[in-house]
Amino acid sequence: MKPARATRGFTLIELLVAIAVMALLALVSWQGLEGMARAQTINRERSDAVLTLQTALSQWTADLDATVALAQIRAMDWDGRTLRLTRRSTDSALPVVYVVAWTLRSDAAGVARWYRWQSPGLTGRPEWQQAWDRAAAWGQDNGSSNELRGTEIGLVPLEAWQLFYFRNDVWAPAVGAAALGAGSPLPDGVRLVLSLPPGPALAGVLTRDWVRPTASVPKSS
Repeated sequence: MKPARATRGFTLIELLVAIAVMALLALVSWQGLEGMARAQTINRERSDAVLTLQTALSQWTADLDATVALAQIRAMDWDGRTLRLTRRSTDSALPVVYVVAWTLRSDAAGVARWYRWQSPGLTGRPEWQQAWDRAAAWGQDNGSSNELRGTEIGLVPLEAWQLFYFRNDVWAPAVGAAALGAGSPLPDGVRLVLSLPPGPALAGVLTRDWVRPTASVPKSS
């Protein structure tokens, strides 16, 4: 009877090669997973940035749509840095107005952001004047007054923003309330130009035009 042949095992070189191959496969798999996770993070950041921008622009449009021109009350004023608006409530049964302000300022981390400020509901001219002045002070404030910053919200990061008014059938840089005049306290249109900083989510220049709902359309000749 022949003796059983001994089973041949792996040599040291074969084991080392196998270990190296498995390590390489593990490394490739890990890099693939890391790449997928990075792509998901970028997509999520972009989606969040787009959603925040859309929400901010929707609020901007809603504020302009609700702007009202009342006797002895300014409807809109631009000082080159901050836009102030007097707007009605979204609740028709609530007879109040709000002062709203938009500006560009730095947050606590030093990131320049587009900010919105809103007063409580106002029912009289003295209250409105106080809120109007507070909005102007908020637009010039650098963060020293908590009272002025109690109703603000920081929105999208910005490098710069510009405003243009459509008046007399042409677009021109936005002007103050005194230049608009009491006879036409609101322009026929407002052009918003936002300069978004470079980043993985959004970047570049965004332009958004708003047309006053009651603006008259010039007849074509």
